[in-house]
Amino acid sequence: MAADPKPARIPLLDVADSRAAAERAGLPPVFGSMSVFRALLRHPELAGAVAGLLQLLLRGQHLDARLRELLILRIGWVTGSLYEWTQHWRVARLMQIPEADLLGVRDWKGCAAYGPAERAVLAATDETLETGAISDATFALCREHVGGPEALLELVIAIGNWRMFSSLLRSLEIPLEEGTEPWPPDGRRPAASG
Repeated sequence: MAADPKPARIPLLDVADSRAAAERAGLPPVFGSMSVFRALLRHPELAGAVAGLLQLLLRGQHLDARLRELLILRIGWVTGSLYEWTQHWRVARLMQIPEADLLGVRDWKGCAAYGPAERAVLAATDETLETGAISDATFALCREHVGGPEALLELVIAIGNWRMFSSLLRSLEIPLEEGTEPWPPDGRRPAASG
């Protein structure tokens, strides 16, 4: 099934040109194959800056990677970002996070698999999406269940980064890579995705 028949609003570089641009920009070759970077690499400096933050957050020295993937999927679901949900579904499954835990982000308050850390992170994510900031009460829960200052900084920046990515992906209408199935595993889409 084709993910999105509409072309990206900024034409994507072909893969060979994108890989060459990624190499010139000092980015890993895999970036040149990703649709989002095939658009971003039309502005190599910007692509490099975005990639640098992305790589730092994905290395996740302080914020638990499972929590990071849950918050990314929550943002993808709430904002209707097909690309973000689909890509991070795959990342999370490679990390062996159970499907039920991933699907739980759709209605996290009712997900029995989540403990205090997941609930704090997902509340922080929702509050940021709704109001632009994490409340005092939720921040206190994050401090208690997520970690120290470094983990909290990574949490806040991760929410902002993947919210920015959702806006970027949706605004530019970035398509999934060819052959990638959308909205795994059941094809259900959020209301926001149209």
